Amino acid sequence: MGCFRRTAGWAIALWVMGAVPVAALAQKRPVDSEARYPNKPVRMIVPNPAGGGVDIIARLVGNRLSERLRQAIVVENRPGAGGTIGVGLLTQAPADGHTIGMGVTATLAIAPTLYRRLPYDPLKDLEPVTLIATLPLILAVHPSLPVKSVKDLLGLARARPGQIDYSSGGNGTPPHLAGELFKTLARLNMRHIPYKGGPPAVTAAVSGEVSLMFANALPALPHIKSGRLRALAVTSSKRAGAFPDIPTIAESGIPAYHAVQWYGVIAPAGVPRVIVERLNREIRQVITIDDVKAPLMAEGAELADTTPEQFRQFIEQEMARWGKAIRDSGARID
Repeated sequence: MGCFRRTAGWAIALWVMGAVPVAALAQKRPVDSEARYPNKPVRMIVPNPAGGGVDIIARLVGNRLSERLRQAIVVENRPGAGGTIGVGLLTQAPADGHTIGMGVTATLAIAPTLYRRLPYDPLKDLEPVTLIATLPLILAVHPSLPVKSVKDLLGLARARPGQIDYSSGGNGTPPHLAGELFKTLARLNMRHIPYKGGPPAVTAAVSGEVSLMFANALPALPHIKSGRLRALAVTSSKRAGAFPDIPTIAESGIPAYHAVQWYGVIAPAGVPRVIVERLNREIRQVITIDDVKAPLMAEGAELADTTPEQFRQFIEQEMARWGKAIRDSGARID
């Protein structure tokens, strides 16, 4: 009988000892699944039309990110309402890292002040992953305008109040707000002429339909090189490495001027930290690959290298910067 009790006791003890690792494994199971992330294709929401600058960058990064994650990256274009529709959809996606999106100046920094009713809060409803790059705009004028520098333009605009106009791809876009910031800081009276997209805005400047524009580098550079547009300055606080001969607006008479476009990757709020860190690490590696880096640098981009926390701080700073520009200009969408 005593032998039986001892045997039974050992059996129970062994069963209990065996149960501890099983319970521990059960507790670790979510962590293990996160470590295996991703276990299915990752959807990347681009809140802009196919073929545009944001879409091109998303696909450049997505192709290489797919290789590193060993899962397909499915780019899904969901444009509308200045990009806010796409970002709104992103906030409704499951917070498991299998839906991510592109976050840009217009949707994260400009929209919160420009729209009275925004379907998301960039700081509460989204998880910043990493900033990819910042890109300057180019202040370019039609050759018929008798100016060869920002100083000349300031003099002409003050002599002709309300007669100098500039184009943009639409209300609330970075080129529009870059122009508003220029007007506010220089105390100018210039007219904004919005077009339905960047290409028509460039066409208007090239044809002389408008006097000038704050242009994205990629579509503007061919016209600048051919002489159909004259570059006066870049909008960043320092000269762009791709075109170092073009001065900045800040060094050309408006010291406080700084306005850049930027692109980053975001996710729905609540994505597990380990997944955010994995995405951050992989994307930071992706943008160092030559066939991703080279096209960005050709546009005058300054590549970023940020942690999620640094990207969040950057968004906060940009919201404050663009918010002030919008309030000072009185611009509104709804």
